[in-house]
Amino acid sequence: MARGVGDGSKSAANDLRQQLGTSLNAPGTSGVFRTLLTLLAEGMPVPKGAVARALGRPERDVVDLLAQIPSLEFDDAGDIVGAGLSLRPTMHLFEIGGRRLYTWCALDTLIFPAMLGRTARVTSPCAATGASVRLLVSAEGIDELEPASAILSLHLFEGRDVRNAFCRDVNFFLSQNSAAGWLHTHPGAWVLPVAQAHSLARDLARQLADGGGPTCC
Repeated sequence: MARGVGDGSKSAANDLRQQLGTSLNAPGTSGVFRTLLTLLAEGMPVPKGAVARALGRPERDVVDLLAQIPSLEFDDAGDIVGAGLSLRPTMHLFEIGGRRLYTWCALDTLIFPAMLGRTARVTSPCAATGASVRLLVSAEGIDELEPASAILSLHLFEGRDVRNAFCRDVNFFLSQNSAAGWLHTHPGAWVLPVAQAHSLARDLARQLADGGGPTCC
């Protein structure tokens, strides 16, 4: 059954927090995701050697480790161009430090400012109407949310390939009314006001900072 704001969403969010933590905090990945995120935030493809140097680990070990992380994006040279934060365009524009980057899902736009300790300007279409949702996101909270009624969709999932199993259905909507039709066709999904979603994102950012793989969409 689809759930709207307040319809058991607190319990579902707790389940999702545990689910994402289990999927993303794979053994041996401590520090990898934060390193990838920090390097990608510079706006250039990331060679595997750069990841190894940042982690202080042999490159062959890092290559083996990266091969175990689902959904990483590589360019033709074999450099990393996407790990939750991406150089390739998606629906979710993520402007940080004067650079136009993208994220795999709407929740990523709330998680990454907390992990990077930086403020990002986000523009993303409502998944129902196509109209833009705009916000300024810092580690502390949300500013300049337009429209103020915007919400974010979430759902539970299975497996470690978070991008494909979770992210494509994690989007912004203009309002609860805008999301009604989508919720009807997505049993088990629910929505949260953006401010509440940011609280969940901060918890997830703390988990990922302790060691985890890419998030979503």
